[in-house]
Amino acid sequence: MQKKKIGLTTKIFIALILGAIVGVIINATCINNPIVSKYIVNGLFYVVGQGFIRAMQMLVVPLVFCSIVCGAAAIGDTKTLGKVGVKTVLFYLFTTVAAVAVALSVANIINPGAGANLSKLEAIAKAASSTTSTTTSNPSMVDTLLNIIPTNPISALASGDMLAIIFFALIIGLILAKLGDQVQLINNFFSQGNDIMMEMTMMVMSVAPVCVFCLIARTFSTLGFSVIFYMLKYVLAVLIALLLQCGIVYQTLLKVLTGLSPIKFLKKFFPVQAFAFSTATSNATIPLSIDTLKEKMGVSKRISSFTIPLGATVNMDGTSIMQGVAVVFVAQAFGIHLSMVDYITVIATATLASIGTAGVPSVGLITLTMVFNSVGLPVAGISMIMGIDRILDMARTAVNITGDAVCTTIVAYQNGDVDKEVYNKM
Repeated sequence: MQKKKIGLTTKIFIALILGAIVGVIINATCINNPIVSKYIVNGLFYVVGQGFIRAMQMLVVPLVFCSIVCGAAAIGDTKTLGKVGVKTVLFYLFTTVAAVAVALSVANIINPGAGANLSKLEAIAKAASSTTSTTTSNPSMVDTLLNIIPTNPISALASGDMLAIIFFALIIGLILAKLGDQVQLINNFFSQGNDIMMEMTMMVMSVAPVCVFCLIARTFSTLGFSVIFYMLKYVLAVLIALLLQCGIVYQTLLKVLTGLSPIKFLKKFFPVQAFAFSTATSNATIPLSIDTLKEKMGVSKRISSFTIPLGATVNMDGTSIMQGVAVVFVAQAFGIHLSMVDYITVIATATLASIGTAGVPSVGLITLTMVFNSVGLPVAGISMIMGIDRILDMARTAVNITGDAVCTTIVAYQNGDVDKEVYNKM
């Protein structure tokens, strides 16, 4: 019998544990040894870890640009379904904004990074101090809104101005959708560019276990065992926000906009949520979601065959929640103050980034780099998140596909495409 191959995310989780163990041992026994400190902790561990972070940063601009162009082009096709398409897109955008707002609120109540003092890490402290100067300028709301429109798109791409890049990519994508076959060559260019960047992302992620080991080992070598407490608070904050989004926000919208029972919805859709949790990929659940909505809830396939695949592409509420909590966690851990404008920027960036987030495991970590860049947070903070991302990735995928199904049910109900007898049948 062939042995089951260990998945990448499992390897990353193992690397996290081993890195923490090695780091704690070094911190307790030989951190003051000049050879260990200079050549291992601040030599090998630092070079490998920072090399990986630079590779992730390398991916951000081309990946986000190509994927959002493709995502926007897909949204442009909604005109073929008229009002149904418009309602679907607006619903997805609204719930994503709500998701980030919930995440930021929960994180500021729990304060997962308060007291972590990650600035003790010498190299990261430099990044934190440099970003602090950028965030203390606190640009006005008017300037923030105007800066979304790039005066020079090429300059925005070169400098990594993420909101301007997203805006420009959205415009291109929508125009591609409008022109259709006239610009098929350009459409193929961006589609194939997106495929190339996804493959490059997988290549970079393939070395993640070794790099995560080095990042975490260096962190624990410097800070000791106490870091685990803050990581657990981060996990708790994300899980609470996910539960609120799935159990309160979605179900309230379902009840208010349709009058249908949220309890019956959750009972019937639970097997799909369990499947999404186990696979951590929205794309894999598309056939099961459509079939469950049809057979158990009486939702017409005419609607679900459009809204569910679209949701797997543009509706990533769970990922947006992770990003919102991560922003607060890292800002608190590095002692960086975020203004109200920064929070609004996070909401806008995470919402727009969800359009281009692929429905495959761990890609949300790449777009998290983009969200960090938008408010000047050190990307090195992602090293604290990567190892424990597998558990959260599974949970947020379940939330993602639940949002798709709730949207589909609401849109179908308002369009007269829900069989109430099937829905209410237990």
